[in-house]
Amino acid sequence: QVQLVESGGGLVQAGGSLRLSCAASGVIFSINDMGWYRQAPGKQRELVAAITSGGTSTYADSVKGRFTISRDNAKTTVYLQMNSLKPEDTAVYYCKVHDGFRRSDYWGRGTQVTVSS
Repeated sequence: QVQLVESGGGLVQAGGSLRLSCAASGVIFSINDMGWYRQAPGKQRELVAAITSGGTSTYADSVKGRFTISRDNAKTTVYLQMNSLKPEDTAVYYCKVHDGFRRSDYWGRGTQVTVSS
């Protein structure tokens, strides 16, 4: 099993920045892809950014140029640097990792990000 703990959410004014972290623990040797999703009230959960074990990243169009995803060398922690935040970025942000050996996805509990105008 893999456990994920997110941190770094909070309240920020529009134009501000936040950095989210997601630390994986447990049986983590087979984790490959890691990513961040978000879900705003009344909306479906959507992909924000993802990064492969080789470091290739992808972003939702709405966050390109403002958000940066990264992971540490041990590949057990994934980060999301969020700059130039907008009120529409307000959502619960979830970390997700893929275990290639077990072919399973694991989700964190989420962290709230609120951007005030």
